[in-house]
Amino acid sequence: MFTAQTYMDRRTRLHLQLGSGLLLFLGNDESSMNYRDNTYPFRQDSTFLYFFGLDRPGCAALMDLDQGRTVLFGDDLTLDDIVWTGLQPTLAELARGSGVTETAPLSGLEEALQRTAGRTVHFLPPYRPEHRLKLIHLLGLAPDRQDAAASAPFLQAVVAMRAVKGPEEIAELERAVDITVDMHLAAMAMARPGVTEAEIMAKVTQVALAAGGALAYPVIGTVHGETLHNHHYGNTLQSGQMFLLDAGAETAAHYAGDLTSTCPVDPAFTPRQRDVYEVVLRAHLQAVDQVRPGIPYRDLHLAACRTLVEGLKDLGLMQGDPGEAVAQGAHAMFFQCGLGHMLGLDVHDMENLGEVWVGYEGQPKSTQFGLKALRLARPLQPGFVLTVEPGLYFIPELARRWRAEGRFTAFVNYSKLETYLDFGGIRIEENVLVTAAGHHILGKSRPRTVAELAAARNR
Repeated sequence: MFTAQTYMDRRTRLHLQLGSGLLLFLGNDESSMNYRDNTYPFRQDSTFLYFFGLDRPGCAALMDLDQGRTVLFGDDLTLDDIVWTGLQPTLAELARGSGVTETAPLSGLEEALQRTAGRTVHFLPPYRPEHRLKLIHLLGLAPDRQDAAASAPFLQAVVAMRAVKGPEEIAELERAVDITVDMHLAAMAMARPGVTEAEIMAKVTQVALAAGGALAYPVIGTVHGETLHNHHYGNTLQSGQMFLLDAGAETAAHYAGDLTSTCPVDPAFTPRQRDVYEVVLRAHLQAVDQVRPGIPYRDLHLAACRTLVEGLKDLGLMQGDPGEAVAQGAHAMFFQCGLGHMLGLDVHDMENLGEVWVGYEGQPKSTQFGLKALRLARPLQPGFVLTVEPGLYFIPELARRWRAEGRFTAFVNYSKLETYLDFGGIRIEENVLVTAAGHHILGKSRPRTVAELAAARNR
């Protein structure tokens, strides 16, 4: 947890933005895997963490903006619980750490809401089944009505606050990225012929846990980088392949790092691998260099797409005018996703609150293939933390489908592409803080260039 004053200040700012009504915060509960007592690792709701800092299951809070009261609801451990868990801080002790002076049993939440019947209750869109069940019980809202009934002013206020990171958050994010760099360096050292993906996945997980945190998301560690979210670890690395690692650490305070590295399984890239890697690296470096306040992230995405198309033209894989190719979406043959997303307490920060607000300030998203996957498009502000992650992905199924349909034949050289369908994929990703003067790359340095990767591989 941060200081109690940090959480008090956040709640005060939220009060000033919303003015009146009741704010309902639902914390997360334990979730069972295959029977009740065998649970998934507990992860608190990030907005609950942001405003209260309490990292334990079975909590809720109610802010009465008109009366200036905040009550934290939860149950203390019974003696039977203590036998299994050991003595834990009481709810009142935890509440003092977040600057809350009033506590009540969890059962008191229903009564508190009944006493305030007729007043506006603001709540955020539910994303977990237990939240939906609680909203049925507490507010009498059927599940199919809950998303529409969620409070847009509450949601927008939370997004506005959480999007701009404070100094204590930036320090946690730096720590998360430092650990994440160590995970990637460990993977690069292991990526050799005969090593399995599972062995590397186990090592990077160990690095995250040994640093006192956890994984920010399931590891992507694969020789099949063309599959964007590949969580299969059954392959053995072979000479001539590349290994793509997309992995991040989450600190004990639950702030996330999110990096991607691509390295050769051999001591160096083949000429063909090197050429494609250089195209991605050029797009990556140019995009990072352009990060600054005021620029719409959508513009950076489109500029990176044009750079990728220009590089693919040089390799004979694309043709025609790069700007027109991007405008029509032909580049999505090779780059099907967005350039990046917000980063913070969630690896896709606040995604449960909706990309239309987090990344688009309420404006509609594109429906174009490729562009519709861009999670962040809004103008950048100082304090934003985001990822920059261009890539090139050679997906045989997509190439063959589009070729059969005759799509983008003015831009894609399908004959040349046919010779690359065994290539895989390359992504390079870093985490960037937007500053008043421009930007700052979070975390310690790691190999990015072909020469740096070769030096790291041959130590």
